[in-house]
Amino acid sequence: MGALIKYSGAYISSVERAKRPPSFKFICKADAALKTGGTLELMWRQLEHSALIEGFPEYTGKEAEATTIRVVEFRVIPGLLQTLEYAQAWESGNVRRGSATQAQADERVKVLRIRQRCLERSPAPIIHAVLDEGCLRRPIGGRAAMTRQLKHLEELAQRPNVILQVAPYSLAEDHPFAHAVVLLTMPTRTLLGYTETMKRGYLERDAETVTTWAKDYDRLQVEALSRAASLAAIRKARKELESHA
Repeated sequence: MGALIKYSGAYISSVERAKRPPSFKFICKADAALKTGGTLELMWRQLEHSALIEGFPEYTGKEAEATTIRVVEFRVIPGLLQTLEYAQAWESGNVRRGSATQAQADERVKVLRIRQRCLERSPAPIIHAVLDEGCLRRPIGGRAAMTRQLKHLEELAQRPNVILQVAPYSLAEDHPFAHAVVLLTMPTRTLLGYTETMKRGYLERDAETVTTWAKDYDRLQVEALSRAASLAAIRKARKELESHA
């Protein structure tokens, strides 16, 4: 390891034994040498900063390892699928409302960009996102920024590992979820769930609970628009924004 990243064995040993905290430079070099996709940097930021809600750092560690990530979202485009512009606009709202400082907002965007590296790893995880129609209609960052975000979704939908579906308003009371949920399939085939309140996040390990969520997800997947129809809905929403620009 020392030969790969040009650090002494003594330094590496002290980090491994928690005798000294690793430097950011060391973390970045270790990430590159071990081909982690940024997992160590993500963990470092979680330890060094408090911009993330309680429970979320534990989730992101599992997300980075997952082979399949299934998401149900209502308000916004899921983080892994966001453009930088969209993410910054979303965080700017938190700053204006006083629920986050600018430094915290910047840190959250940095963490998001690290998380998004999982899309580029080999093999990349399967991403299956079911978006409520409202995600496409809420113009985060204004019309121009939202147009580019929707175009980004169209491009992502062309990837073999990305499945996007839209849950239309017409599902009404038949939508099985009341809030955003994530289901992670781990390399061991273990299934984990994640959801949030306004104050904290919860990584759900109880097999019975997560299995129930998975059944609801399967039902939603069937009830939502098909991949082709969903892509058409995304494209339609983008063109409507462009026509009103």
